[in-house]
Amino acid sequence: MWKPQDVEASIAEMQDSGRHVRVTMLDPWYNKGVGGVRDDYEDYIFKLLEGVAEFSDHVFLWGFPEIVAPFVKRMPPGHKLVAWLTWYYKNNPSVIRGWRSSQNACLHFSKPDAKLYPEHFLNAAQEALKEKGKLRYMPGPTSVIESALLTGFVGRAEQTGHPAQKPEAVYEPLLMMTCKPGDLVFDPMCGSGTTAGVCRRLKLDGILCDMNPEYTAMAERRAEGAPGRAVSDEPPAFDLAGEIPPQVTEPKNSKNGYVPTGKPRGRPRKNAVAAE
Repeated sequence: MWKPQDVEASIAEMQDSGRHVRVTMLDPWYNKGVGGVRDDYEDYIFKLLEGVAEFSDHVFLWGFPEIVAPFVKRMPPGHKLVAWLTWYYKNNPSVIRGWRSSQNACLHFSKPDAKLYPEHFLNAAQEALKEKGKLRYMPGPTSVIESALLTGFVGRAEQTGHPAQKPEAVYEPLLMMTCKPGDLVFDPMCGSGTTAGVCRRLKLDGILCDMNPEYTAMAERRAEGAPGRAVSDEPPAFDLAGEIPPQVTEPKNSKNGYVPTGKPRGRPRKNAVAAE
């Protein structure tokens, strides 16, 4: 963990260090809700992409679809667009009327000669076929990653209290596809430290930083293998857009997780009359 500092300072420090970075994870605020708004957001993000492109083989840029869309054609120098990835979640608790957002987008850029590792996703049977030279195709992961939002009681053990935390299950396939053990991952806007948790499990080296000292402390705890959330903290109550939904609490009349609904059990009667 580097000391808390602005993302531009972190990128400059990495440039000066001369290190070779396998993957850079860029997950900035999305210019709406939590994080504020700036008129030059697109130019600001492109400047960050230019900076990390100098030393990183792969770059992942996170945002809402409308946020990352301009960078499909405005990609970092010396890099190509590998894939548009989607994180899909069903449990968005937003109470705004209209379309409920259930996705986040991630653009994967890489240098033309940067290696991918779809073989990291093979199961035991596929590994056996590969060793015998009988694997007819390499079944890599899909470009849609499905994992629930960490909200309410979902993923309680992983929650940190960060207002826009992503599950480790979302970052894991990205780093499995682009890294092998011992590779270096850079996350200069690390937030709650999801990258740290995944790097620890996949045996990757990581350099993380955030300008917020509280988030830096969260990430440091996760890098050491401890929960990012202190035991006394309450679960977060935010969605990715910075809106605060009602807290999800277990009904008082529940028993072993079952809540009586008053509906009859068993097969419906023949000739039953539907109520209005």
